[in-house]
Amino acid sequence: QVQLVESGGGLVQAGGSLRLSCAASGRTSSRYAMGWFRQAPGKEREFVATIRWSGSVTNTADAVKGRFTMSLDNARNTGYLQMNSLKPEDTAVYYCAAGSYGIRSQDYYYWGQGTQVTVSS
Repeated sequence: QVQLVESGGGLVQAGGSLRLSCAASGRTSSRYAMGWFRQAPGKEREFVATIRWSGSVTNTADAVKGRFTMSLDNARNTGYLQMNSLKPEDTAVYYCAAGSYGIRSQDYYYWGQGTQVTVSS
């Protein structure tokens, strides 16, 4: 089992920045990847970014490319999602996940509880 705890969400004005953290514990594996997904009210969960546990390979959704950056601190088993130039449409609950490297929810086996990000216009 892998436990994931997100933090860093909050309310920010459009154009601002936030950094989300995801602390992993338990049976983590270098074969895993860590991903971020988000779900806005009335919408399906969507892929945001993912990174291999080695930190060597990343993938970012087109909707956030150039604004969001994902990184991983292996020593701390903690992943980060740096979000810049935030837009109101980025408002959602953001979830951290661990599992296979991919962009689908079903690629991931473990999920955090989510953290709310609200961007005001």
